[in-house]
Amino acid sequence: MPSDDSNRTEDEQAPRTDAIVPDPQGRFPVPIPFIRALGVHLTEFGGGRAGLRLDLEDWHLNSFAMAHGGVIMTMLDIGLAMAGRASPRDDDDPTKGLVTIELKASFMQPAYGQVLQVNALCTHRTASIAFCEGEVRDEQDKVVAKASGTFKYMKQRG
Repeated sequence: MPSDDSNRTEDEQAPRTDAIVPDPQGRFPVPIPFIRALGVHLTEFGGGRAGLRLDLEDWHLNSFAMAHGGVIMTMLDIGLAMAGRASPRDDDDPTKGLVTIELKASFMQPAYGQVLQVNALCTHRTASIAFCEGEVRDEQDKVVAKASGTFKYMKQRG
């Protein structure tokens, strides 16, 4: 049964991997300055799944007025890694994070509109490696890109 964190302050609350939406403001369980600067929000986290949302702004677009491929790849990379992080094992070290070993994406159509969403799943993991897959959808729920990736669990510095 999950512990009751209701009497703890925000700084005292540990990230909960059993929650579907970890934070109503869409914050990540670990600080990721680059993702914060992009404006990406976490919408789902737990049970080996992760979801992200990005409200597109002009600076996220390329010269064709569609979401830049680098934005889409970044969202896939972080979404898949968060799915791996949302796949806890009993022997996990809470100071471990994930780094990308390999990421393969296929772009299926341009991403026009105002919103992108990522849905990602950890399909298999070991003590040191996570295998994940996911997709980006636009605001009409059309698949924009799909990806698969391999991630290594590593102890964070500091």
